[in-house]
Amino acid sequence: MAISASMVKELREMTGAGMMDCKKALTNTDGDMDKAVKWLRENGLAKAEKKAGRIAAEGIVAINVSDDKKTAAAVEVNSETDFVAKNEQFQSFVASVAKQAVQTDAKDIAAFMTEPWIEDSSVTVEENLKNMIAKIGENMNIRRFEKISVDQGLVVDYIHAGGKIGVMVAAETSNTGAEVVECLKNVAMQIAAMNPQYLSADDVSEEYKQEKLAELVAQAKKDPKNENKPENIIEKMVTGRLNKELKEICLTEQAYVKAENKENVAQYVASVAKAVGTDIKLVQFVRFETGEGLEKKEEDFAAEVAAQLG
Repeated sequence: MAISASMVKELREMTGAGMMDCKKALTNTDGDMDKAVKWLRENGLAKAEKKAGRIAAEGIVAINVSDDKKTAAAVEVNSETDFVAKNEQFQSFVASVAKQAVQTDAKDIAAFMTEPWIEDSSVTVEENLKNMIAKIGENMNIRRFEKISVDQGLVVDYIHAGGKIGVMVAAETSNTGAEVVECLKNVAMQIAAMNPQYLSADDVSEEYKQEKLAELVAQAKKDPKNENKPENIIEKMVTGRLNKELKEICLTEQAYVKAENKENVAQYVASVAKAVGTDIKLVQFVRFETGEGLEKKEEDFAAEVAAQLG
């Protein structure tokens, strides 16, 4: 059967595959559009498998907030290069992953990857990812997702530097007006900048505190000035340092970075709550930073050029 330009165009619009690949698919399936889509998918998966071993440590974080503002999900999707991370097609794909994440009941990434894709239930999330790898030509990875929600209140999100950092903050409150939203947006910006590990000191385990105290005591003992001091005295000396460190890693105890006075985040939130006549209780936050903890590819362009020159 003769393959027309309009058939190639239609298949290309349906799949996003290259023109020559579409022509080849139609030729191999005698012009059957459904079989051609399947042929491209199968061959796309083969291409994607070849790319799967390559390091994907760039990418972006995206957040989707439900219409009622009570639930939100953050996702991190990685690519090999920052160039692809800035690609509109890639960013659109990540936004769709976030949309899927806010609706999922999956408890982990493995279960999430086996779900039907939100925009085409004939494929799973993983199969659609592999199709995207084939289209874009780079290894990609849906690394993680997390959901937060509140029954009475709202979730506010903040994206920094085009998706390098994404933050969600959930608060219990009876007032979801502009002043409260602005307050929580400011808190989200604080989290993006200061990277707290805990919501408050109450969330820090006693085990962590004891381990940190022992570490500080050991450091103090190495100081010649403390050589003859009893351990209980040294412990009292370093308790202040421990409390200072806890303030740095606990959100509500951190100094509020936009404050003109010396108020901390808890005091800032309380001042806004008082001004609008409502309670605002911070209950949870999530901070994703693209590529954190991942090995990044070391580029040696001189060696690459030398290798190409033989």
